[in-house]
Amino acid sequence: MNSGASSNNPVLLVHGFATSARRTWQEPGWMDLLADAGREVIAPDLLGHGDAPKPHDVEAYRDVEALIAAELPEGRPVDAVGYSAGARILLSLAAEDPSRFGKIVIGGMGGRLFVHREGNPILDSLEGRGAEGDVVGGHFKAMSESDGNDPEALKAFIQREQPRLDREHCAAITCPVLVIIGDQDFAGPGEPLAEALPHGELVTLRNVDHFGLPKSFDFVEKGLDFLGAAPF
Repeated sequence: MNSGASSNNPVLLVHGFATSARRTWQEPGWMDLLADAGREVIAPDLLGHGDAPKPHDVEAYRDVEALIAAELPEGRPVDAVGYSAGARILLSLAAEDPSRFGKIVIGGMGGRLFVHREGNPILDSLEGRGAEGDVVGGHFKAMSESDGNDPEALKAFIQREQPRLDREHCAAITCPVLVIIGDQDFAGPGEPLAEALPHGELVTLRNVDHFGLPKSFDFVEKGLDFLGAAPF
């Protein structure tokens, strides 16, 4: 799938919850492959993650989207790839001003975005109150306690107030968007999100779950191809 000619836009990479730019983008090869394609890479760590500051106050995280927007270069659009929480951040920014983006790849995000849920099950898992047998919550808890993460900072991050993001907001995203999601991903299915985007496309990867997506070669290949940066 080649969705258009290559561009010289910088590429913004936004990782997900309880991970980092290194784990999500550098280790699977995104950053090196984009550089090989001649693309400038912007790969910040979200506040509370990686090498970024890790405040424990929930209020410190109210402007996470603005912090990512501040990474965008002045006067020129970027292409972007977001995974999980990073995907939601990109959708929020694109809904606010789609002119800032050329093409966007959304990973690990689907119809669950439009489902209202009571409480905060991920926070419950991080605090040891998760439902018995909750594999997803257990995985997030394990991630929060490994790889140099600060569990208290991540608890604050997950409690932040996020911008509203529904089908109406997605309808304002006029740039091309590729939604890539595994068929085993709890955030799926991908169809409701892709269909809510005016220029949305969907790729569903077989036998891939939420946590396996960043390591999937197909995610890298199809995402880079969509951006016109695939060396394959």
